[in-house]
Amino acid sequence: MPYMTTFRGRLATGAVLALTLAAAACGGSGSGSGSGSGGKPIVGLITKTDTNPFFVKMKEGAQQAAAQQGVDLQTFAGKQDGDNEAQVQAIENLISAGAKGFLITPSDSKAIVPSIDKARQAGLLVIALDTPTDPANAVDATFATDNYQAGKLIGEWAKAKFAKENKQAKIAMLDLNANGVSVDVKRDQGFLEGFGIDVKDNTKIGDESDPRIAGHDVTNGAEDGGRTAMENLLQKDPTINLVYTINEPAAAGAYQALKSAGKDKTVTIVSIDGGCPGVDNVAKGVIGATSMQFPLKMASLGVESIAKFAKDGTKPTATGGKDFVDTGVQLITDQPQTGVDAKDSSWGKQNCWG
Repeated sequence: MPYMTTFRGRLATGAVLALTLAAAACGGSGSGSGSGSGGKPIVGLITKTDTNPFFVKMKEGAQQAAAQQGVDLQTFAGKQDGDNEAQVQAIENLISAGAKGFLITPSDSKAIVPSIDKARQAGLLVIALDTPTDPANAVDATFATDNYQAGKLIGEWAKAKFAKENKQAKIAMLDLNANGVSVDVKRDQGFLEGFGIDVKDNTKIGDESDPRIAGHDVTNGAEDGGRTAMENLLQKDPTINLVYTINEPAAAGAYQALKSAGKDKTVTIVSIDGGCPGVDNVAKGVIGATSMQFPLKMASLGVESIAKFAKDGTKPTATGGKDFVDTGVQLITDQPQTGVDAKDSSWGKQNCWG
């Protein structure tokens, strides 16, 4: 997920109207026929926003798959991350249009569940992308990065680097926000486990007592937030030499704070996303290592699954040993460490998004 803010937004009346008009323009007839232009099955894609590069790439993957599968894709997005009301309205539009199913990156994993329940009761196949619902079984399937593994990979890389350099870590944890959403928790806890720190309860952020952790702060997944959080933690402990960040925008902000403090050459930053700006920052040495996600693959596989469901009623099945369909993760670094599988930034540039 490119990870960003998850506060609840309110959608203005005009924005609701715009969503409704957008649905009509995409072919949502409200007839319940399940067919769009040319009699094609209707498939929906509902993202948190339509501006974040992660969701732009997701939309691209959905569009490519829709063309290949012969379905009519209707797309919707909130005004900002956390805009649950926009997603509720989008689901209503798709139900009215008689869609066969939809893909959704939930802005509020709990609040969207009643609308998803309504859609499934109406016979739609619902697939969560990137961000699980709460509870996870509120949807028919989830196509996502293994966020715990993504965090674990950068933790293992950092552990190997610091051991090789015979350095004692002092770690700043730059998380998302105080809501404890699943992606935030899994990335944070995966990193700590990968680094060899006892996380105690791996469903909670901040309950560990390891003295190597200088502290946690929140970033809202944004560059400004990353800068402020890094400044706060440096004031608390100026000896910080390792920074975990929830995503690459937060990492970019953290770097600016470190640079202003004259510490950019002595502190290692690790992150998660795999966006092209983040991979560029790996190449520049701003980020030591990042875990790459594959949003295009998430969406294309999701559209294929709904197209198959429309044809014969088949529903997707989870990856073996997991409760979701794992769409993969790859460590990207130009500083390879023994025992940690990775690709370099050149490979990253060929496979990044945004």
